[in-house]
Amino acid sequence: MAGAKLMPASGKQDLEEALLQIAQQHHHQSLRHRQQTERAKKDALRSAVRVADVLVDTVDGEAHQLFVNEKRIELEARALLSAVTRYRKQTDQWLAATNEINSALKEIGDFENWMKIMDFECKGINAAIRNIHQS
Repeated sequence: MAGAKLMPASGKQDLEEALLQIAQQHHHQSLRHRQQTERAKKDALRSAVRVADVLVDTVDGEAHQLFVNEKRIELEARALLSAVTRYRKQTDQWLAATNEINSALKEIGDFENWMKIMDFECKGINAAIRNIHQS
């Protein structure tokens, strides 16, 4: 430091003030930057909460709609099952009535056949009686 020049006292004071001003500006900028960062964090958190709320509401709404649809389908399935059961009973009744009609028609056919046999036998007896009466 032998070759170093000494600064006059006023120059040294100016340098200290300049350094102090630079340090203060840096400190203020750091504070502003920190405040902006905190504000940005809070804004981001509020936005994330709003997005989460919207998503939850959307999912809840869709889940509720699914639940309502499921209940409606269950009710319709029960109604359909009831209608199928009712139609099955009605079909069974129609089948029983058809079987009764078929049996009645068969009996009519059997009676008609019996009548034809009786008619044939009566004609045979009538012919025999005529033969006997003519001889």
